[in-house]
This record gives sequence, structure tokens and C-alpha cells, in this order.
Amino acid sequence: MVGFMAYEKLGDVPLNYMPCRYGASKLRFRGPRRRLSGRYAAFLGGTETYGKFIAHPFPALVEARTGVKCVNLGWSNAGIDVFLHDPDILAAAARAQVTVLQVLPAQNMSNRFYSVHPRRNDRFVEASPVLRSVYREVDFTEFHFTRHMLHRLRAVSEERFALVREELQTAWVARMKLLLHHLGSPVVLLWLSSHGPGEVADQPSVSSDPAFVTAGMLEALRPQVLQIIDATARPEALACGTDRMVFSQFEVAAASELLGPAAHEDAAEALVPVIGELVGG
Repeated sequence: MVGFMAYEKLGDVPLNYMPCRYGASKLRFRGPRRRLSGRYAAFLGGTETYGKFIAHPFPALVEARTGVKCVNLGWSNAGIDVFLHDPDILAAAARAQVTVLQVLPAQNMSNRFYSVHPRRNDRFVEASPVLRSVYREVDFTEFHFTRHMLHRLRAVSEERFALVREELQTAWVARMKLLLHHLGSPVVLLWLSSHGPGEVADQPSVSSDPAFVTAGMLEALRPQVLQIIDATARPEALACGTDRMVFSQFEVAAASELLGPAAHEDAAEALVPVIGELVGG
């Protein structure tokens, strides 16, 4: 197709995500749409779970290798709020034998300092009076995304930014505990990132998500989850770059910030024994 270039061609057309909905949810997930009946595993998460630019994201690979029906409920740039406030998705997870929950970044959720869009959690909506009082010299009307705002706040004052970071981390743990309570099925937490859980990503960038989440924060959730799986991308997987990813010439920069197929294959390999035992068995 004229105007498109990709490292992997799929019939010379861009990747078809077959968007679909479940119940009355306003979210359009990656298809094909699956029946929410019988035994299945639900996969909740962000851009990686959705599989942006990936022909076969890790939920599809797990299904292919285990024979277990895997329902992809990934939502690009998701934060905790989008799932916590969607009763149809919570119900879909509750009916699953197990829910794989990708560890999401801390910046994409409403908190004491700012609010985000209820569905597109990476969109900054408004600063609270508290944040405005902390950063009196900042014009918050110029921000549309949380990453942009947080980068600016940190550049203005590292000392004051520590207050914001602490609030995000505290709110993340509380919000995750609430989400885990509402999911209603056994949960496997999946750490899927270019860095390990012991290496805190202190900058809110796509390539370093889940930003601001520490190993200690994960440990605080361990009593509520079945297992925590560390699928940190291997150096060899990161070295593959955008190899086998599918994207247009206008999406090169976005694709280069995301994990590629090799990282998805490693994540699937880590999940297969768990999903096979919990659902397939």
C-alpha cells in the first residue's frame, strides 16, 4: 500500500486490530471478539497488552501455546482508572479463571495533584489547587498529556517534584489494591518493561514504563495476587528494535519506543506454565 512501510508485511496492508467491545463498555479492545463463557484467561493492561504494532501480542501467543482462550482487554496508554471505573470489564475479569494484569505506570491516574481523562488516562485534564500552589509559576493550560506535564514540573524543581512523585506512588498502591479487590478472580501481575522492577524508571517516558513503580510497591500487592511474573525484556530482545513490528511511516517514532515481538515472545513463555496450569488443566 502506497504510503506505508513496515518491517513485516501483512498482505501489503497495515495491521488490522479488529477492534471490538464487550458488554456496554465504551472501550474498543483488540479483536477478534471472544465469547465470555466457559474457561478463559483475561488480560488487562496497557499498550503492550493491546499489542500496538505487534502482529501477535503475548496474549495471542499464550493462547496459541496453551489452547486456553485468552481475552485481550488491553487498552493503549491505560492507567488503573480506566479499568477500575468500567463495570463491564471488571465483570469480564471476574468470570475468568485467572486475570493477567500488566503492571501499569503511576502517572496515568487521577490523584491529589491532578486529574486525567476517565478513559484516555494519559490525557491531562486539570491541576488541583494543591498542585497550583506548589508550582505557582507554571501555566498548566499548556499541557495535554501527563508525561509532558511531569517532565516540565521536574525541570522546574527537583525538590518540589519529589512531592508529586510520592503522591503518585502512594496513590498507585492504594488504587491497585482497590482494583485487585474488584477484579474477582485470581490475579497474576505481569511486569513487562525494558527495565527490571528493582530499577526505578524515574522519568515518565513510554520506553521506561511503568514509570515511578518500585519493587517495594509490587511487594505491597503480593498478599492480594497469585503470583508476580517478571518479564523484563532481555538485552537481546531490546536489541531487535522494531524488527517484525508493523507500522506506517508516520508511526516510526512511536514504534521505536515500544517493546518488539521478541519481548512479547519472552513474556508469553513466562506466562504459559501458569496459564496452562490454572485454566488449561
